[in-house]
Amino acid sequence: MTIDRFVLAFAGSFILISLLLSQLHSAYWLWFTTFVGANLLQSAFTGFCPLAKILGLFGVKPGQAFW
Repeated sequence: MTIDRFVLAFAGSFILISLLLSQLHSAYWLWFTTFVGANLLQSAFTGFCPLAKILGLFGVKPGQAFW
């Protein structure tokens, strides 16, 4: 799995989990969903993703979007 796919899977999972938690626990979990979405949006413009940098340090194979 490349860094690109890992980042997308990680972000998608966190969004779905926080949406579930917002329904079961507290609506404040939607702020976490907002944070993940904003991070995805800024990485689309800047190419910088903190998770991609961390995965690169662990030796995960780079993809096309993040290096």
